[in-house]
Amino acid sequence: MIDVIKKRFPPDTYQALLIDLEDRCRAEALKAFKMVRDYADLDKKRGRELEGQARFRMMEKGFQEVCETHGGELLAGGLIPNTNLKVFQPFMRFEHEGKGIILGLAAMPEPNALPVKNKSRLAGVTLNYHLQPSLNLDGSGAQVGDVFIVFLISRDRERAGRLEEIAIGVISAAYDQFLCYEPLENYLGNQEVAPDSASPAPAAAQAPAVRLKTSIRPFVPPEAPEETEVEEGKK
Repeated sequence: MIDVIKKRFPPDTYQALLIDLEDRCRAEALKAFKMVRDYADLDKKRGRELEGQARFRMMEKGFQEVCETHGGELLAGGLIPNTNLKVFQPFMRFEHEGKGIILGLAAMPEPNALPVKNKSRLAGVTLNYHLQPSLNLDGSGAQVGDVFIVFLISRDRERAGRLEEIAIGVISAAYDQFLCYEPLENYLGNQEVAPDSASPAPAAAQAPAVRLKTSIRPFVPPEAPEETEVEEGKK
């Protein structure tokens, strides 16, 4: 399934978009944390609740702005094309080789966990009906050619203001599983490979040899008086 999604939403074509979305979401998460910490004057529990609400709304705004910068279009009237399905979140439509991708933002409670259902996401996942094996004998399934893809974020539960994981996911039309789930670094295919500890370390550049003087002259301050030679026995 991941190969199908990468053909519809190719990482090389949308690399700049995805990297900018990652940077913006991480920045908004940190900004929300600092805003609540510095100005809200709330206890820990209330502060966390407010931070979570602020974080998503700030990310939502940033998500739309970044997508628009990269050519994404907000769904006109909040309706998914060729349907009567209405959404209330900023879903952005991109088109690649004549086929549409509708990109949404969602927060996961933890990595690889389905985001909470809401009306917008339920409307979006109906587009993924044709990605699942079915006979569709009654013609009631979604016939739209677009695919609904979710840009997923999971907060770091150990470090305030940080994100633990960002991923690309496609949710089934029944909203009961991921049809595909891929951490963003894997999706982009630019993982950094850790150096092999068994491989020998590169030889350090050899320092040039230092030659010491054979004799050392004592330092004489420039202000010291000159010595006068005195002949032996001379007064």
